[in-house]
Amino acid sequence: MSGKRVLLIGEKETFLIRVLLKKIQDSGIDCKFVNWNINEINSSWSGCELVTLYMDEGERPPGDVLHFLTDKMSEENVLMIPIGEKNDMQVILDRVPGDLIFKSFLRPVDNNEFIGAVSELFNKMEAGEFKKSILIVDDDPNYLGLVREWLRGTYKVSMANSGLQAIKFLGKNKVDLILLDHEMPVTSGPQVLEMLRSEEETKDIPVMFLTGKSDKESVMAVVALKPEGYFLKTISKDELLEKLAEFFVLRK
Repeated sequence: MSGKRVLLIGEKETFLIRVLLKKIQDSGIDCKFVNWNINEINSSWSGCELVTLYMDEGERPPGDVLHFLTDKMSEENVLMIPIGEKNDMQVILDRVPGDLIFKSFLRPVDNNEFIGAVSELFNKMEAGEFKKSILIVDDDPNYLGLVREWLRGTYKVSMANSGLQAIKFLGKNKVDLILLDHEMPVTSGPQVLEMLRSEEETKDIPVMFLTGKSDKESVMAVVALKPEGYFLKTISKDELLEKLAEFFVLRK
């Protein structure tokens, strides 16, 4: 198996589901069927990278299951491919955020087209297309490299060693978050933030400050600039990853 993992979720394991399950497994992808039961889904979730929701005619997952799935997928950046009749599909499309649905298929599904969509999704994942992008701005190359190493497995990470380099980079590239050093020579973090907020193309990019100063006066000065947040540079890798994950979940 390739390490790619799909959860195939339905009301019961029918003949058509078994055929689809085998088709997925034959393509070299780890796939497991589970009933749409919260406990079963949760116990089988580890390593899940794609949810396939299979609905026979008139069958829809209970509201609490759909709510659980939506929360779980949002927290762990997992996407869904639903399969079902037109009316049942519309209910799913109305209740699941669009950014969580990769593609949808009406029944009867063409298994080869479905496998093609799954392969396309995993290829895009491997290319990092679904990762959130973060720009780290810091004049200290050692700290810049350290944070990049911490984040690169989870996010698309770019680096800039000065405020002006960051502004130049953002003129050609889009990012989902900027981690900005507060204390930089030449152009300080606050000055960079002011420049970002004054430009239409960059004014809405969320910014979080990185600061080495933990005294109350320094922290209050950072907070007064109204960034989306700030991190002390003494933060651990695990805590930083946890805080960033929480941030992106709340912004959905």
